[in-house]
Amino acid sequence: MNYQRISPEQALALREREAQWVDIRDEASFAAGHIPECVHLDNTNLARYLIEADHDRPLIVVCYHGNSSQQAAAYLAEQGFDEVYSLDGGFTLWQSLYPTDVAR
Repeated sequence: MNYQRISPEQALALREREAQWVDIRDEASFAAGHIPECVHLDNTNLARYLIEADHDRPLIVVCYHGNSSQQAAAYLAEQGFDEVYSLDGGFTLWQSLYPTDVAR
């Protein structure tokens, strides 16, 4: 299983396919602002997420700048998700491109 890197524009298109979104940044950063669809994912809820998530729907992984999300995306692909993406530029780029599309 592999993952793909995608641009924010491509991620927007995946909304139409009801993609799942996870944000792996720290809790305080997530609380300060995140992409509306994102679920905060960390070591405390990872095991439950792996059980409860729909492994057949696209999954987009978000971090600060798009680096850490690549490792997380690779891991999640290994856990049986069919279609995994890492958001290039992370939340930082997303927020600069779509400042009104941020939840707090």
